[in-house]
Amino acid sequence: MNRTIVRLFLLFLIPQIGFADIVKPALVEISVFTEGYYRIEIRASVEAMLTGINSKYKNTTESPNSEKYDVLREMQPSILLDEFKRFEDRFLKEVKLKLDNKLIPLQISSVEIPEPGYTKVPRISLIVLEGEIPRNIKQLSWYYPAAFADNAVRVRQVDEENEKWHWSNWQWLRKDQWSQAFSLTEVFHEPPISQTIKTYTVAGFEHILPKGFDHILFIIGIFLLSIRLKPLLWQVTMFTLAHSITLSLAMLGVFTLPANIVEPLIALSIAYVGIENIFFKEIKPWRLVIVFAFGLLHGMGFASMLADFGMPENAFATALIFFNIGVELGQLTIIAIC
Repeated sequence: MNRTIVRLFLLFLIPQIGFADIVKPALVEISVFTEGYYRIEIRASVEAMLTGINSKYKNTTESPNSEKYDVLREMQPSILLDEFKRFEDRFLKEVKLKLDNKLIPLQISSVEIPEPGYTKVPRISLIVLEGEIPRNIKQLSWYYPAAFADNAVRVRQVDEENEKWHWSNWQWLRKDQWSQAFSLTEVFHEPPISQTIKTYTVAGFEHILPKGFDHILFIIGIFLLSIRLKPLLWQVTMFTLAHSITLSLAMLGVFTLPANIVEPLIALSIAYVGIENIFFKEIKPWRLVIVFAFGLLHGMGFASMLADFGMPENAFATALIFFNIGVELGQLTIIAIC
């Protein structure tokens, strides 16, 4: 395909990023307490749930219900909560928890909906379910319908008497499937390092392909200016170095920026690269500085996702390194495809 046509296509595609919410998976954390009760925390977009905008859409504008979503996205928390309460019976019917292969009745204890804020990024609400369960259960399975969204789930076993707990690894669930059974018999057994490496490498890769639409466009923009190896390697190196710095700083709690600042700036970075590609045919000295600066922003975007995904306390550095490796593999795959 003619590179000028591709550049123009990218330029016209860019505004969609600034005016659409990316569809995010739900993040589910289940705590099982030895005293005989459970707590499930579901972080998800209530607006997407109510409008049927799930993971088959890359962003909200692809759905026929996008206008209704936008109306809900601007609602105050109390009004949106009333909308969700009318949906509550269906929610409790669709979401399922099995303990030792027996379905457990679920009940919602609270729903926390943030203020609308910047309406061009998803508003993530917290739905909490709590209830009593038998003691000494041996395994747990979880189901969250794909009609709501894909979801990632992990389980925490809590020994209150000894003030100890242990998190499982995450499971990414797609295609309307139940989770694999979580063992609840080895409360303090740490997962092998190989499992942590696999989990976070895959998470990093999938954050780029197929979920990182904005990052994909930026990498393509870098590629389109020059397909010669040396300029391409310089740009990729600057971008990698920059996002590695801010990803590490953010995950260590040294420096962070809110999503309502980071997401629009990432969209701006894509627009800038696309426009520069149209007017320049070769790499300019300032290009590497710009790519480095925008790489810092993208690193903050990676950190936001990874913070939601969660980090293992016993293997923090390993998880961070291999998430970054997964991101690099995703970027290299995009370049190879181009």
